[in-house]
Amino acid sequence: MEMRKVNKSLELTQDESESVSQLVIPATRYGESSFYDAFALRGIRLDRVESGVLVVCSFKVPPRLTDRSGNLANGAIANLVDIVGAAVAYVPGLSMNVSVDISISYMSTAKLHDELEITSRMVGRVGGCSGTIVILRNKTTGEIIAEGRHSLFRSHVGPIPKL
Repeated sequence: MEMRKVNKSLELTQDESESVSQLVIPATRYGESSFYDAFALRGIRLDRVESGVLVVCSFKVPPRLTDRSGNLANGAIANLVDIVGAAVAYVPGLSMNVSVDISISYMSTAKLHDELEITSRMVGRVGGCSGTIVILRNKTTGEIIAEGRHSLFRSHVGPIPKL
């Protein structure tokens, strides 16, 4: 019975279904921004970088990333852990890292319009493997919203091949 309620709440109305089916999302080429990037990351600000060591960003919780309770959705938090965690491990000129494991402790909630500080630190790097830790903190209260541990792998340690 409970599962039927959940399924019912997730169903789209006919209007919603038609709206989604009419979306045109063009393919992107390497290095271009995508619909995903624009939707999930629009508004993030880079505050500080220490190459290979630390990345600090600010982010104001927008309505498009909140759940029905008005909190920053857990999926949006996971996305921020993934992107900002990968940013600290990024090395210009080398192929991108692939996320192999993300573990997140959700400690509190962030409400609509809360200003967050997102800090990613490199924990270590051995060969093609990197580990980062990402902390999402409410800038006003200092409360930790989430802590993510992110493992990444890069199989090719040479320059990006020309296409």
